[in-house]
Amino acid sequence: MVLEIERKFLVDKREMHKLTFLTEELIAQGYLSSNPTVRVRIKGNRGFLTIKSSTKGITRKEFEYEIPTDDAEELLKLCGRNVLKKIRRTIEHDGHIWEIDFFMGRHSGLVLAEVELNSAEEFIKLPDWVTREVSGDSRYYNSNLVKIDWSKHPWRKG
Repeated sequence: MVLEIERKFLVDKREMHKLTFLTEELIAQGYLSSNPTVRVRIKGNRGFLTIKSSTKGITRKEFEYEIPTDDAEELLKLCGRNVLKKIRRTIEHDGHIWEIDFFMGRHSGLVLAEVELNSAEEFIKLPDWVTREVSGDSRYYNSNLVKIDWSKHPWRKG
């Protein structure tokens, strides 16, 4: 078990062309359960099963296990419409690795940045390309985003 301590932000997409990304990966992830969150993910060519506890502040317990990719593909089929696809790019900023997710399909246009911390009190210098923090806003949890069509949702602009 690992404690996941993470902050999440909306991104100013107009600033993305200025950035030099370290990595880029296609991710497909689906949700089998929301309480606890049970996620299946294919990241690149590897499969994972992840179980996450409820979030308290910006912290939650996370149990992640690599599984055969064929199993992950079959589990994603069980998720039906509860699947997100995104391109994840990483960037280093002020000593931290930031993950920037560019959502695809019915979530196209949504861009979120996440940074993992060593403690909930850890100071981070925010890059100029993030706008509003949405760490505590459950509307931006992937397990909730998967249930909506972002392009038609009234709060997509803010």
